[in-house]
Amino acid sequence: MKYRHLGKTGIQVSELSFGSWVTFSTQADVKAAVDMMAAAYDAGVNFFDNAEVYAGGKSETVMGAALKELKWRRSSYLISTKFFWGINEGINEKNTLNRKRLIEGIAGSLERLQLDYVDLIYCHRPDATTPIEETVWAMHNIIEWGQALYWGTSEWSASEIAQAIQIAERHHLHKPVVEQPQYNMFERGRLEGDYVRFYKDYGYGTTIWSPLASGLLTGKYKGGIPKDSRGALKGYEWLKNLLTDEQKLAKVTALEPIAKELGCTLSQLALAWCVKNPFVSTVITGASRVEQVHENMKAADVVDRITPEIMAKIDVIFGVKKSEDEE
Repeated sequence: MKYRHLGKTGIQVSELSFGSWVTFSTQADVKAAVDMMAAAYDAGVNFFDNAEVYAGGKSETVMGAALKELKWRRSSYLISTKFFWGINEGINEKNTLNRKRLIEGIAGSLERLQLDYVDLIYCHRPDATTPIEETVWAMHNIIEWGQALYWGTSEWSASEIAQAIQIAERHHLHKPVVEQPQYNMFERGRLEGDYVRFYKDYGYGTTIWSPLASGLLTGKYKGGIPKDSRGALKGYEWLKNLLTDEQKLAKVTALEPIAKELGCTLSQLALAWCVKNPFVSTVITGASRVEQVHENMKAADVVDRITPEIMAKIDVIFGVKKSEDEE
């Protein structure tokens, strides 16, 4: 496993990391979480991603119980969580980044995770109804109180991130240092195009999610939606159109000769492709069983096999034309 600095910060994250979205509590109990986290940790993973909204807080509870059982040295791993949607339905308790919600949110997350602090906290989505200055101050205070060490954004626009940074600089506050965008062969916009200059100028880190496009890039949906997959889970019906899109499935099939040439699976190819982007700090992987963790971690061995020629072949499959600035 190789490690990269998280943007311009002093901490380093493993190129492949492990996240609990969809799986913890929904598909994996504490025992399964222990097994999967241990497999990832043994492979060199040091960053584990979570969010208060995952499984309505139960994902954090499962991860917290797993961490207690694993008894790792606290300085040897990084934990993140995120705030925006909330886990309750009351006013000021959902879909907001107001000061009250953020301060109460971190308190709840730390209790569920059974930790004194988390390493990273994110504003899970932008909030157009709360002044960014209020949000920046609250995130700064949480860090000053020792409840988190760094903060960042998820799915924010470049202009929103720039505004948050400028406010923090003006008032000498802790600045956001990392974005968590969706990024995969199908969804490239937040790390390519207009974002390229932004990452260069600010040195912003990224912890990317959905590198396998919710499993589409694994190839397992070519024959329909398996009963044991996330596409069949209650509450994830919205994934059905993506996972059964014939044009997208055809592109996945076109990747098979490339994976065969590299001696890897489609999943490993998709993960390694994400790692190849120099603006990616870490690629968050997910799994519902330990065998998937072992397979995903082998993607680290594939990264160096992906040559510029291979990258060009993949761009052709996905109909991507790079500008001179991106090449």
